[in-house]
Amino acid sequence: MTNEADRARTPRRPTPSSWRAGLLRGGIELRHLLRNPKEMSGHLTNVVVALLIAAYISDDVPGTHTPMAHLVLAGFAAYLLFQIGLINLPQMLVTEREEGVLLRLRATPGGIPAYLVAKCLLLVVVAIGTLALLLGASALLLDGPLPRGGADWLTLLWVTTLGLLAVVPLGAAIGAVLPNPREALALIVLPTMGLLIISGAVLPITSLPVPVQQVASVFPLKWMAQGLRSALLPDAARAAEPAGSWELPMVALVLTVWAVVGFLLAIPLLRRAARRESGSRLAARHRKAAGSGSVPA
Repeated sequence: MTNEADRARTPRRPTPSSWRAGLLRGGIELRHLLRNPKEMSGHLTNVVVALLIAAYISDDVPGTHTPMAHLVLAGFAAYLLFQIGLINLPQMLVTEREEGVLLRLRATPGGIPAYLVAKCLLLVVVAIGTLALLLGASALLLDGPLPRGGADWLTLLWVTTLGLLAVVPLGAAIGAVLPNPREALALIVLPTMGLLIISGAVLPITSLPVPVQQVASVFPLKWMAQGLRSALLPDAARAAEPAGSWELPMVALVLTVWAVVGFLLAIPLLRRAARRESGSRLAARHRKAAGSGSVPA
């Protein structure tokens, strides 16, 4: 009995069946998202806000002839990827936990890995679609930046892929420990908005104090924005970078480290959250929500 209990507590890696189940679940969730105008409008609103901000900026990046609007669009492209992983995913996980999804996963073999695969698939498709919409709309409406050759398209591809790998599992880990949907928004929005300001996504990072730049360099958003700038902006824009170069090897290294950390945290924390779920806990949370006038959907 002890060996069986130990095996049950040991985190298992995703098996081929978990991958298949996760891909099928992810396809179903993607179809539901596409049929939900309210959720789709949220992603479209982010793109519209980025375009409106860029449309009202006319200066050049200091020390270059690169339009500041192009730097802002590249930064917003990175932030939209970051937001999908670090804001949308945790809120989604906390809401579904309140609806009893994690409780049901306890009884499903390979349920947690399949669940994580499904969320990764959903968010990757949404992120790539949002990024394509932003870049396409900015190019058509604002003469916005696009990759200039095959090497730049390749850079755009690997930075986007590594960036999502860095933030999606991390978002899953955060979602596993947040208390409830109401508090989740307050706990994650302010820090991510702070990172947007200090990571060089909307302002040249060299305009910020050096200690602020050092803090920003710890987190993935700074490197995602820098990698996307390298793919979208001309080489002359490197003059506005702290090192005077795009530092693509460092971009790859930092994003890879965050991806590894996220994956190491996500599945164990989701398993822990699922083990702690019970019918009585779920009912107690529903009673508390009903008493405060906000019943989970």
